[in-house]
Amino acid sequence: MRIICPICGDRDRREFYVKGAALARPEASATLEDWHDHVNLRDNPAGEIKELWYHEMGCSAWIEVCRSTVSHEIVSTRLASTADLGGKR
Repeated sequence: MRIICPICGDRDRREFYVKGAALARPEASATLEDWHDHVNLRDNPAGEIKELWYHEMGCSAWIEVCRSTVSHEIVSTRLASTADLGGKR
């Protein structure tokens, strides 16, 4: 699988560390149930998901990768600092 780093360009996925789904954290005042849902419950869609990847063997950027869970095709990439993580799942 190839990932396009917005800084370094086309790279092999072995240069990256995947953190997981790109989700917004609950507010500090959120209930214990909201935190439980955030930490323990995840959707498992067949289709496109957004994940956070770290370019460990490259520029050290955090990248939001939109990937199909069916085909593993990379749909899009962008720097995580420009991603909108404001919405809940």
